[in-house]
Amino acid sequence: MLPALIALEKQFKPSTLTRIDDPRLDQFNIELYMKRDDLLHPVISGNKWRKLKFILQDVLVGGFDTVVSMGGRYSNHLHALACIGHRLGLKTIGLVRGEAPPVWNPTLRDLQRWGMQLRFVSRGAYRELREYKRPDALPELTPGQYWLPEGGTVGLALAGVAEAVTEIDITYNTICVPCGTGTTLAGIIGAMPDRATAIGFAALKNAGFLQRDVRQLLSVPEHRQPRWHIEQNYHFGGFGKSNARLLAFVDDFFTQTGIPLEPVYTGKMLYGIYDLIENGFFPPGQCIVALHTGGLQGSRRE
Repeated sequence: MLPALIALEKQFKPSTLTRIDDPRLDQFNIELYMKRDDLLHPVISGNKWRKLKFILQDVLVGGFDTVVSMGGRYSNHLHALACIGHRLGLKTIGLVRGEAPPVWNPTLRDLQRWGMQLRFVSRGAYRELREYKRPDALPELTPGQYWLPEGGTVGLALAGVAEAVTEIDITYNTICVPCGTGTTLAGIIGAMPDRATAIGFAALKNAGFLQRDVRQLLSVPEHRQPRWHIEQNYHFGGFGKSNARLLAFVDDFFTQTGIPLEPVYTGKMLYGIYDLIENGFFPPGQCIVALHTGGLQGSRRE
């Protein structure tokens, strides 16, 4: 790792493994732990740092001075990227889905404060951006610019995610993660013990394509991959959508554990885990680890 990235990572706090004490879990003889990647950093938290770490190494080694990426108005990815760029002296450009709002939310104001140049693109143009995968793929790139797809969905991201798995020092049966692009799930699958199973919880509706995307990110043939699947029944209507039941669960979980969730990613995952437990999906005696991927932009208010 380059000295600049080592110095930045030294400012981070440990990602602890916390046991969730809940009588509802005891009733089903299930142990649940949470890998607290949200504690790494107040802004560059969770899987955002994990995914960006080795990508930024590639950027700096390659002599690029600008990272161009994409995301929504509440994008945890753009938020982390802008903050890191500001700290490392890298220029950043964010292609934001949809028209520029008349009043900017706290996330957009942070991006601007950290020097990210924002360009708002139509939803149709945004979908087309997803087709460009390589760092040099975006047609309008100029010399010195590095293209990073939505959510850091490139192979380099997997090595950073794998580090979160290797830090888990207990024996577990299942590891769970929320899914937006599937990149974090792919990194987990490649690093977890052979005996374990990975479950991704899709944060968006009609997420069947994630199965394909995860398989494409993995470097081993499908027949040699550990067991994994993606739950698609806990999206609550689509990406960024929620309802009173989910919001009540998020609030209750924080009251019981002191662990903050948000209704976009981690809230849906934990709700899904509890629902599967209560419906007998996990055999008694199982140990589950849930990865808290950080990123609370979806819960921020004015």
